[in-house]
Parts: sequence; structure tokens; C-alpha cells
Amino acid sequence: MVNFRVVISDTKNGKAYQVEVSGAQADKFLGKTIGSKIGGDLVGLPSYELQITGGTDKNGFPMRGDIPGRQRRRILTFGGTGHHPTDEGQRRRKTVCGKEISNNISQINAAIIKHGPKPVSAFLGNEKEK
Repeated sequence: MVNFRVVISDTKNGKAYQVEVSGAQADKFLGKTIGSKIGGDLVGLPSYELQITGGTDKNGFPMRGDIPGRQRRRILTFGGTGHHPTDEGQRRRKTVCGKEISNNISQINAAIIKHGPKPVSAFLGNEKEK
């Protein structure tokens, strides 16, 4: 059985909320990719719409939107997700995950793109805020 920790960013007030998703709800995330839109019902936010923005696997390697598939890859990167160069022109070989959500993913990052009539804190107020 798959368990995900979904970190939901509320762009209106700048807060982030963590929600644990497991069982049948978690299975609906499998196969989705970075940039996919999902209904807020999956994480307890009815009438909201979310967009997947990234995540990490069980060993902490970040997902990257330009890598197809589910598996990890070692890529030569100039910057972006997983590498923030300190000098101009610096390149580095980094291990990153593909953009598709699989059983190996432990955290999914999402942003709210369509707000519902009630505030997020009304639904997730008792959840741990970051």
C-alpha cells in the first residue's frame, strides 16, 4: 500500500500544509506527472484544484520536470531542480528522479491554482502547518 505526504502551498496567504494520503486516495496519484492538475477532493479540499509542482523519492532525491519516466537518473545539470550553481557556467552531475509519480515517491508538492469558497484553514486547520 502506498503512502504519500502531500505538501500543499497556498499562494494566497503564503502558507504550506501537510496532508498524509494513503490507500485508495494515494493510488489516484500514481501515474500523474509534474504539471498535472488534480482535484482537491484527493487531499480533503473539496471544490479546490491543485497542480503538482514536484516532490522527492524515499531517499530524498528530487523529482525533475524535464526527465521522463519514473526512475532515477544521473544527469549533467547547469542549474534548476537539484542544483543551484554558485559560479557562472558551473555544471554538476546530480541524481534526480523522473517526473512521473510512482511507488518510490514519498513527498508530493502541490500548489493551489483554483480556490474554493471556504479558506484552506477551514479544511486543514488542524493539520501541521509549515
